[in-house]
Amino acid sequence: MNPASIRNAFVAIALTMTLAACGGGSSAPAPTTAPTTPAAAATPATIKLYGQTCHNCHSIPGTGAPQAGDTKAWSGRLYKGRETILNNSINGYRSMPPMGGCTQCTEEDFVALIEYMSGSQLK
Repeated sequence: MNPASIRNAFVAIALTMTLAACGGGSSAPAPTTAPTTPAAAATPATIKLYGQTCHNCHSIPGTGAPQAGDTKAWSGRLYKGRETILNNSINGYRSMPPMGGCTQCTEEDFVALIEYMSGSQLK
């Protein structure tokens, strides 16, 4: 195999794994009325991270991920508290891969991203 073929195969495998990570949630379709735009203000850096990683699952209904801006869906997770939701984000939970695919994110980044998507402050 030449280097271009190897690279293309690697990219195809990585893309497949990323998309597969979004699946595995409920087989029921997500409500079509759920907002898919984050509700909370965020820094440009947080918005960029959201667009590079979280957006892949948290803006596509039916992935099993709580949709960005859907406060009702997020409330069912936020009540567990800051430590649990951060642990789930960093270590993975159900179909969410560890670090949510954001290997460069810090704990502070995760806090900002969760608050941005949920429209609520972590407590």
